[in-house]
Amino acid sequence: MKLTNKLFLIFTFIVFGCSEAEMPSNDNEISTPKAIGMVVTANPVATEAGLEILRAGGSAMDAAVAVEATLSLVEPQSSGFGGGGFMVHYDADTKKVEYYNGREKAPSGATKELFFDENGVRLPFLKAKNSGMSIGAPGAVALLNLAHQDHGKLAWKELFAPALRHSTDGFAVSPRMHNSIIAYEKNFYKTTDQGPTELYNYLHLEDGSPLLAGHILKNPAYAETLKIVANDPADFYRGDIAQSIASAAQQMPNGGTLSVDDIANYNAVKRDAYCSKYRNTTLCGSALPSSWVSVSMVMSILNEAPQFSDAGADDPQNWTLLAEALRITYADNNQFIADDEFVDVPIKGLMSEAYIKERAKLISREGANDNIQSGNPWAYQDQQASLDYGKDATLDTHGTTHFVIVDAAGNAVSMTATVEGYFGSLRMAGGMILNNQLTDFSFEYEDADGNPIANAVAPGKRPRSSMAPTIVLDADDNFLMAVGSPGGRNIISYVAKTVVGIMSWGLSPQEAIDLPNMVAKTEQVRIERHRAKPEIIQALRDFGYDVFESEGEISGLSAVLKLPDGTLPGGAGPRREGSVGILYSSE
Repeated sequence: MKLTNKLFLIFTFIVFGCSEAEMPSNDNEISTPKAIGMVVTANPVATEAGLEILRAGGSAMDAAVAVEATLSLVEPQSSGFGGGGFMVHYDADTKKVEYYNGREKAPSGATKELFFDENGVRLPFLKAKNSGMSIGAPGAVALLNLAHQDHGKLAWKELFAPALRHSTDGFAVSPRMHNSIIAYEKNFYKTTDQGPTELYNYLHLEDGSPLLAGHILKNPAYAETLKIVANDPADFYRGDIAQSIASAAQQMPNGGTLSVDDIANYNAVKRDAYCSKYRNTTLCGSALPSSWVSVSMVMSILNEAPQFSDAGADDPQNWTLLAEALRITYADNNQFIADDEFVDVPIKGLMSEAYIKERAKLISREGANDNIQSGNPWAYQDQQASLDYGKDATLDTHGTTHFVIVDAAGNAVSMTATVEGYFGSLRMAGGMILNNQLTDFSFEYEDADGNPIANAVAPGKRPRSSMAPTIVLDADDNFLMAVGSPGGRNIISYVAKTVVGIMSWGLSPQEAIDLPNMVAKTEQVRIERHRAKPEIIQALRDFGYDVFESEGEISGLSAVLKLPDGTLPGGAGPRREGSVGILYSSE
């Protein structure tokens, strides 16, 4: 690919889990380099792929295609073209934030008995996850194609060069990929009577030993998929690729119903992003069926609740305020969030100022509220629910990734992508891991009182997601920050903590990411033992919480902030293999 802007001399650095302020310097340089772009991903190979595209004059959207195509190869336990995701994009010219929905869809054969056996008994979660029954029509390629049509600068076919090169020549298995294989070892199908063995064979040597970190792994099947997609992305949803995905999903035992027609009928969706105010900034994120509205609720509640002290992250009471806002938000998320093309969702009520003020009254500096339940957002909007929805019964896994990109023109991408659980459904097609996204539906169709559950499965429906890619604008609607994280239902907590750390506690992106992750869904609060100060843990207990000190919360946060002088400090999750890639120019 040609470098389209010859006025710039480009310097590229990749930094693991550190901010721009920690970049190495060279006293012999004639002029001070200026950062003009940034790529932050969960894998250094993917970070370099994005930078390669930016160096060639590509936009943030162009780089996003290259990043996700590469993550599909080098981080198969987390995301890929066999899965889906959500993206928010900031256009520097129009100052508009748009949302792209690539969430998978349930097949036409999906019924409320989807995860029940022939005797009407609900399947154990892992048996349902690791099966063809859990595979939805994948949406990542359609999402990227739709967004690239709007915001791409380079030709679509040029964007797959990094991933194609690594799949053909091989890439070094990362320590995290190796550890994921080890952690999931007992679940892989080793014989055909258990299930398809393609993934097991791909991730193990001939003697059955798992691939070691550093092993050079090639994926010629994925290379062929990339060639087809690069030539015409529509061919992902028809022809040989679609047939191979459907065949893998239907393969017995434990086959599902996903068909070539289900895949051919898949569509990505573009909508305006949801936006809300936090202090003097505007937060924007992905619309339904994602859970970004819950991140918005946390921040909006904190606008109205007792205010943080100036001590920021060092004040234990500030953590209790955040925990209460999270608990209130999760109660509403569990009750109401679902695919609004199938069920009524009180989105206007959930985001209304009056409702937020009412929910914020539940927070006191005196102690934890022991009676936090879902509220009644329907009372704060004209539209009413057609049904009263029951208590959700969705289970949770954490196989997801997130990346952020800013290009030289100031455009930005924040994208969360996933195959759902680790290695998805454990089935492959075209060199790709196939998702287990249908387990993001509630495992029950009704609650104990017989009320229908909003996030119950239905043909063509997209399951609720906790993914929450976020872009923050300043008072003049200029780009200020992009942030997001993997982590299943914990994503809401991880993203909210990081936004608070940067926007309210005055931390750099890396410092905010490094803060202890705290997950507060009910009366129990989970916080990282080795990152949280003892006085914070004790303060949470004194406030009235049942505190669980976790050994670690495997978020994969990524963030980039734009300072008033144009500097781009970034941060990457140290809990994974996050890397910050900075593009410098010198005139």
